[in-house]
Amino acid sequence: MRILFMGTPAIASYILEGLIKEGYNVIGVIAQKDKPVGRKKVIEMVPTKKVAFNYGIPVFQVEKIRLDYEFVKELKPDLIVTCAYGQIVPQGLLDIPRYGAINVHGSLLPELRGASPIQSAIIEGKKITGITIMEMIDRMDAGQMFLKKEVLIEDSDNYTSLYNKMMKVGLEALLEFLPNYQNGKVSGQEQDESQATYCSKITKEDEHLSLHCNPVSFVNWVRGLSDAPGGYLLLDDQVFKIFQAESYSTSCNHQVGEIISADKNGLLLQLEQGVVKLLIVQLQGKAKMSYRDFVNGRKNLCGTILR
Repeated sequence: MRILFMGTPAIASYILEGLIKEGYNVIGVIAQKDKPVGRKKVIEMVPTKKVAFNYGIPVFQVEKIRLDYEFVKELKPDLIVTCAYGQIVPQGLLDIPRYGAINVHGSLLPELRGASPIQSAIIEGKKITGITIMEMIDRMDAGQMFLKKEVLIEDSDNYTSLYNKMMKVGLEALLEFLPNYQNGKVSGQEQDESQATYCSKITKEDEHLSLHCNPVSFVNWVRGLSDAPGGYLLLDDQVFKIFQAESYSTSCNHQVGEIISADKNGLLLQLEQGVVKLLIVQLQGKAKMSYRDFVNGRKNLCGTILR
């Protein structure tokens, strides 16, 4: 079976390499354009491109796939497999392979259709998420569902740890599904549109944490943005990233954004609906550190207002 793979980030590269190692015939990879990374903005190959190059597989990086996909006909794919590609795939492209197109999606559909299902599951306080193997159609994450696998979200999980879990389960689900799909032994289930929820791409604005919430919501946002990119507040107009926090109390006796305690026992921050304890932080230009190290190196924090 000639497989054309479409995907871009680390989760897609893990699944791509897993397919190759299992002996599947991946004839090409379509990925998003390479982008600048890091402080120096060095152009770096996207993760799926690195894997493809390692195995001598052709890579196609198209600006707008809905306008430029005629080349796919020459590849003669039997099946398209997508995972976190990053663009809506047009129906004309989906119609090319004889076995159609399937997607490895990072939620239990119809919940959390869209661009940030892993982060959003944590931000929304869910205890269970999962992978759905689904039919690709020209509507976002709306095709038939073929296979679901649940993933438990621990209280200690953040975006990075959950992402790593989802990579492994995504590959397991795909490898379980493909032989039966090729042999016509699977049937799809339509999604209940009335139960559909959506999540949008996490933006730079979303990284600026809100103080106008309760402690549980604040902690979930911190978890959903850690370890990267990291949620932040502003301390004396400097970016103050918070990588780990925990709910402390529901008391509201201080100004919103005020640091109400800063000693070896805790770095406590007043929210609109309670207090959180900041555990791992990073001030702009400094290393990531525990709250104890941060407090030891900076005096007169009590009464400071974060915003």
